[in-house]
Amino acid sequence: MKRAREDEAGAAAEAEQQQAAASKDDAEDSDTDADGALARLGGRVKKREVELRRECPYLATVNRQVLDFDFEKFCSVSLSNLNVYGCLVCGKYFQGRGRTSHAYVHSLEQDHHVFVNLHTEKVYCLPDGYEVLDPSLEDIKSVLNPRFTKDHVAHLDSNKQWSRALDGSEYMPGMVGLNNISETDSINVVIQSLLRATAVRDFFLLPANYAHVRSPLVQTLGELVRKVWHPRNFKGQVSPHEFLQAVMVASKKRFRIGAQSDPVEFLSWLLNTLHVDLGGTKDPDSSIIYKCFQGELEVTTETPIKPGAEAIAGKGKRADEPGEAPRFSQTTARMPFLMLGLDLPPPPLFKDALEKNIIPQVPLFQIIKKYDGDTVTENVKTGRKRFRVTKLPRYLILHMKRFTKNSFFIEKNPTIVNFPVKNLELKDYIEVPPGGSKYDLIANITHDGRPKEGTYRAFVHRKSEDVWYELQDLHVTEILPQMVALSEAYLQIYEQQSIQPK
Repeated sequence: MKRAREDEAGAAAEAEQQQAAASKDDAEDSDTDADGALARLGGRVKKREVELRRECPYLATVNRQVLDFDFEKFCSVSLSNLNVYGCLVCGKYFQGRGRTSHAYVHSLEQDHHVFVNLHTEKVYCLPDGYEVLDPSLEDIKSVLNPRFTKDHVAHLDSNKQWSRALDGSEYMPGMVGLNNISETDSINVVIQSLLRATAVRDFFLLPANYAHVRSPLVQTLGELVRKVWHPRNFKGQVSPHEFLQAVMVASKKRFRIGAQSDPVEFLSWLLNTLHVDLGGTKDPDSSIIYKCFQGELEVTTETPIKPGAEAIAGKGKRADEPGEAPRFSQTTARMPFLMLGLDLPPPPLFKDALEKNIIPQVPLFQIIKKYDGDTVTENVKTGRKRFRVTKLPRYLILHMKRFTKNSFFIEKNPTIVNFPVKNLELKDYIEVPPGGSKYDLIANITHDGRPKEGTYRAFVHRKSEDVWYELQDLHVTEILPQMVALSEAYLQIYEQQSIQPK
């Protein structure tokens, strides 16, 4: 017991020492951090003036080729996220810059001298300890924390200019590949598709819109969006590692690295979680998520009247007597939605003359009639229902129900859905409220292969060029619009024409 108490005391003392070292370095970086450090440590830490120099003899050793700020800001030695510095020579992360810190020791052992604070973006030379003020380092700070102005954001969709990475390759800001960490293609396609929604993209490009939000999910998503659209990246792709870690924590490992997930389930969870984290309520305009994606349905539920529960006046005849049609009681309610599920017709059971499977096709307007207010949808669990759209969202998400589960396995419906890429006029097929009812497709997610074994691709539209691209992890390929409509659509995002920027 005594030995255990000593170990615990030693661990606590070590933790306090690390905290004190980190706080000391924080105190040297800014007045605000200094005040916090003094308050935490009872005034034991004194603020020390840091020498500023505009010239540093070691700037020539900075290697931009090895710098990668897409990963979590943890010290490579202590695994702490307190006061972490990045070595601009080898790219590794270390905690602190005091005389007992890991960054200080690294500078002496490896002869690496230039470090950047990953939080304050200040650059220091170690072991001398002075701060470096040199304009040539601005590109590194820009990659570490990309910044956008309102004017820049407003003109993104009219900018046709390409960017060049350090290796000489060209890339399009906003149309860059995402690393597949491990079975994360289902999450990558959702991110790529969600970024086509202009209002959502513009919101997350400006951190001032959510500076008050403490949610790591919101903050890491905002950082990821800024990196995807940044025109001065060192490389033509981005790793969503930090965002994936935040997703894993927020979802309690429901969505995690190394396990394939369903894009529909992930998008539904992501939208609802972002709405709550952004302080959203039941009010339709309480968050950017509801403002963009929330619509409203009128749901009429038909419940069969039990035999003998109601008699026909004057005749005493029951509703279940021969010759009488089944009778139902109806209840109507209105409910919000973020996406609409579309039922596909069952695939054929037979083969054609060439002994090949017949792949059926169905037009989108046929399956979207589910929401015309007259079509009855029957379900064993939910009963008979009729749906009518009473409010259309700015961005309409459609989900084709391709996968069905039973007690033994999951089946995939290969039916091809024929849909227009532009000018989807909903009022031609279903009853819709007055207002904009014409939509253009901006993103289409497809699944290739067997259930739980296949891969996901995203077809997205680039407005500045009016061109379609196929995105699959790191691969970005230009395609014809006709190819988009030939794919096995699984999840689609349409944009209301009336809200497109002029």
